[in-house]
Amino acid sequence: MDLQLAGRKALVTGGTRGIGAAIVEQLAAEGARVAFCARTEDDVRARVDLLGGKGYEVAGRALDVADGDALAAWVADEAREAGGIDIVVAGVSALAIGPGEQNWRDSFEVDLLHTVRLVEAAMPHLEQSDAASIIAVSSVSGREIDFANGSYGVMKGALVHYMSGLALDLAPKGIRANAVSPGNVYFDGGVWQGIETGNPDLFTMAMGLNPTGRMGTPDETAFAVVMLASPLASRISGANLVVDGALTRGVQL
Repeated sequence: MDLQLAGRKALVTGGTRGIGAAIVEQLAAEGARVAFCARTEDDVRARVDLLGGKGYEVAGRALDVADGDALAAWVADEAREAGGIDIVVAGVSALAIGPGEQNWRDSFEVDLLHTVRLVEAAMPHLEQSDAASIIAVSSVSGREIDFANGSYGVMKGALVHYMSGLALDLAPKGIRANAVSPGNVYFDGGVWQGIETGNPDLFTMAMGLNPTGRMGTPDETAFAVVMLASPLASRISGANLVVDGALTRGVQL
């Protein structure tokens, strides 16, 4: 199936590891021009070299998404370089799980406020697109109480609310907004690999809750994002697409 993404211009925050890296590669494989950011210069450069070697059109920049000025400058530069923006994916999380005011501050600044700033910086360009799509990577922790309740779960829930509000407000302009909420996602260097060795009891408990008998992969979540980014999903807006292998038991009404 042609997802009609060839020639589209996409921005992805957090594009060197895990879900973000998979989103960048899948969008690029569909023919989109993808610009991504991440915090570490070496990781960004390595990812650009890898994907460029596959013939994909990608660009990367090292920046901290909590720096509003740097984030806005990146968006402006990429819009100018690419000649517009069609797709915006907010994929960065502070992964600030646990008690303490600093975790609340980090979750707010990175998970929620960076998404708001990204959208606002990109909005003038999205308004010029004939198939604009905004996607925020949330989490199942935003829709039910689990071990990551507190700052992480609250901000992930807020992202879903924010996307739903944007969907309603921007529908007359033809701009869609959706959230994707993955369950446990396992990859090398990821949080669950760290928990597997650092807190094996929690890992065993979490694995046992997965009715599929396994955790998800970055590619599985990335596919949901890419599908929602496609112009073929033109009637899907304001949705929270749960990608968890039936991990959560709640019914979305």
